[in-house]
Amino acid sequence: MIYKNFKEKTLSLLGFGTMRLPLDANGKIDEKQVEEMVQYAVDNGVNYFDTAYPYHDGESERVIGRILSKYPREKFFLADKFPGHQIFDDYTPERFFEEQLERCQVEYFDFYLLHNVYEKSIHTYKDSKWNIVDYFLEQKRNGRIKHLGFSSHGSVDILKEIIEYCHGELEFCLIQLNYLDWTLQGAKEKYEMLTEMGIPVWVMEPVRGGKLAKLSPEREAMLRARRPEESTPAWAFRFLQELPNVHMVLSGMSAMEHMQDNVKTFGEYRTLNEEERQLLFEIAEELKDSVPCTNCKYCVSGCPKGIDIPLLIQIYNELKVVPTVNASMRIEAMEEAKKPQACISCGKCTRVCPQGIEIPGIMKELPILMKTLPTWEEVSRLREEAQEKNRKK
Repeated sequence: MIYKNFKEKTLSLLGFGTMRLPLDANGKIDEKQVEEMVQYAVDNGVNYFDTAYPYHDGESERVIGRILSKYPREKFFLADKFPGHQIFDDYTPERFFEEQLERCQVEYFDFYLLHNVYEKSIHTYKDSKWNIVDYFLEQKRNGRIKHLGFSSHGSVDILKEIIEYCHGELEFCLIQLNYLDWTLQGAKEKYEMLTEMGIPVWVMEPVRGGKLAKLSPEREAMLRARRPEESTPAWAFRFLQELPNVHMVLSGMSAMEHMQDNVKTFGEYRTLNEEERQLLFEIAEELKDSVPCTNCKYCVSGCPKGIDIPLLIQIYNELKVVPTVNASMRIEAMEEAKKPQACISCGKCTRVCPQGIEIPGIMKELPILMKTLPTWEEVSRLREEAQEKNRKK
């Protein structure tokens, strides 16, 4: 197993993310299978386990808590997250934190994160009414949190804002990072900014929710020709293993074969050569099928509504590749005057665009794409209802 050193702790580079645990015929977490996967992970050197308040409507915390309680506490690192990104009437941190400790059957968390600090949720995290950051810093001083960090699907500017707000107290950052999002979602800029600031990077979505785990037959054949012994997902992990500031790669494994293949991949470094690296970027470009915006911002300076057109095109490209709420929620967080619906189709942007992009058409299509997804408020409401049902059981 490959290990990384973090603040005198030795972490397995592969972490077991529990957002996508295997399910039984009734749609419940298959606890027996999860227990077998945890045992295999531990036997093969994995020592980092990650959960969060909303995963599996709260059952992820309970299941991983029950399973890990059978192991000596010093043998594993457990990470959990505060759900400030969800829609609640009350964000009092104590009520969530105490419930999470109870669910997970632990007295402290080795790692604790402010969950998904993005354009909308950052206001919750900074709201003095809730005193969120100060509360968790106090828990850290009391030894109930060993290391405090944050996760984010937000922009580089949002990452900088929360880091500055917390005055250097955030010790690590979890971002969506893979060879597709390296350019599609600006992960390269986020990685480089965090590295420059001396903040270790944790990785989520290393295979983009499975999109990079299975490619076209032609592309998979090309990968096998170069590395017959490696699986398709292994290529995505090899890309991440080369980034020196990546200290943790979380994989949401939902079957034993995923665990076995990932453990094999993280058994040793196998560096990509330049040809192999370029092949991955070629695959990424094919997967994008995206609008070729270069972020020159000529369109922004001429827009009478002051819309951040490159940002909206980036989100449009994300939604075209993998339609997820994480992309659309950034538009939900915008003021009405900056949303794509504010576009008046004057065409000034298209006339100055060096790429000749028909921007007004994209602005019209974006809200249609978003309507195919639930809003973040709807997702949060459904999760809260499910959690409330679980509490009453």
